This record gives sequence, structure tokens and C-alpha cells, in this order.
Amino acid sequence: MKNYDDIIDLPHHVSDSHPHMPVADRAAQFAPFAALTGYGDIIDETGRFTEEKEEPDEARLAELDETLRTVLERGGRASIVYFEEDARKQGGAYKVYTGTIARADGIFRRLVIKDGTAIDFENVIGIEPEEE
Repeated sequence: MKNYDDIIDLPHHVSDSHPHMPVADRAAQFAPFAALTGYGDIIDETGRFTEEKEEPDEARLAELDETLRTVLERGGRASIVYFEEDARKQGGAYKVYTGTIARADGIFRRLVIKDGTAIDFENVIGIEPEEE
């Protein structure tokens, strides 16, 4: 009798209580063990791109001030380009917020939008008036 001759022609067993496992799930059983938990996340975070904040010159600040005055006179609707610092690493990203400016708060040095959002003056790099 050769090896396995007694069982080679038997039908493959199919469980009545457990569904068939997909091939992808069976392969996952043999995936390598991640001994350094979180290492992949650290690598991804290191590779994440952030931008450096622009520092506007005096002429640009004067232009922003004039644009803000004009926007407030026309009802306050504008798109504001501002810099938001990254919470995890140096730098950040430029974002655009469109809304109606309620007021320019000189005490706390920020723009207050009607929905309650506040953007610090020092982070604003552009104001584009919009029609209501």
C-alpha cells in the first residue's frame, strides 16, 4: 500500500456549522507578526507633508487690512485663506474658510465668523470678497 492510498479518494469534508473561509482570510493567518506595533504609523507620520508658514510683509498686511475693511462694509461675506498649524509636527497647512465675517476682534486679534469660528489675524494670508 502506497502512502495515503486509503484516504486519497475520500470526499473533501464540508462543515455544516461553519461557513467556508475565503482564500484571502486563510492567507491572513500566515501573515507576518508585527513585532513593532505602531512602527508603520510612525513611518507614515514622518512622511506626511506639511508646509511652512508664510510671513507677509508690511505691504501685504496693509492690503489685507484694506480688503478686510471693504468686506466688512459690504456685509462681510468672504473666503479667508489662513494657515493652520499641525498638531503633531512642525509646519501646517493652508486652508480656505468661506463665511460671513461678524467682526474683527482687535483685543484678541482674530476674525470672528458668524458661525462662531475664530481665525487669528497672524494666520490670515488672504481675504477674497464674495457676493452674497
